[in-house]
Amino acid sequence: MKSERPELVKEPTLSAAVKEAVDLDLSVQDSIARDYVNLSKLARMLRPAVERRIGRRVRNVEGIVTSLKRLREAYVPASDGIGRVIAGSVVNVRTHVSKLSVEKTRRTLELVGEMLSQHHEEFIQVSESLSAITLIFDQRLHKRVRRSLGRTTVLEEGDFYAAIIVQSPPEIISTPGCVMTFYNQLARRHVNVEDTVSCHTDTIIVVKMDAVGRAFDTLTELINGERAKLGE
Repeated sequence: MKSERPELVKEPTLSAAVKEAVDLDLSVQDSIARDYVNLSKLARMLRPAVERRIGRRVRNVEGIVTSLKRLREAYVPASDGIGRVIAGSVVNVRTHVSKLSVEKTRRTLELVGEMLSQHHEEFIQVSESLSAITLIFDQRLHKRVRRSLGRTTVLEEGDFYAAIIVQSPPEIISTPGCVMTFYNQLARRHVNVEDTVSCHTDTIIVVKMDAVGRAFDTLTELINGERAKLGE
């Protein structure tokens, strides 16, 4: 009987590993496409990720730099389409919002469905994962929502949040990177996103009440900046 040899997993080439690393970061792709990045510094930044992919050390970054140069034509500036979507967006704020996360069960799903039908005119947003359901709703509904859910296991609960609602044009559905741009701007201003829900063309970002002013100003500045670029 022949002994079966384990199939060897072929490590990717250096150029393939560089492309895989760049494919994971839209901002890096944009910087390469628009030719405003220092390729040597970018190569040093990407080296650890490339080394993990090829399974060996890269002693000289020139090979990575060469691979990055070859990638210039592979990407188009992401900011063109993103900028138009952001410029067409509008920001609204809903203050004094509550957040409640509960264990996801068949009974919980039924209770949430009943509650939504009873309060369909109120501000209630629902997101669902494999194990939990999170509700974002007007703070004055907190007691009623809690009663509606009965003895459901509560995973997280809190008041004094604000919901920032970014309403964007329909193109946001087919334009990658728009939502990431909103999040990146908030992260640069050290605004923590407590929760987020995407509903068709709306992006709902939940933050603490003490951060809502900074978050609103950040997103408004982003939108105004993109409108200025388009001459609007």
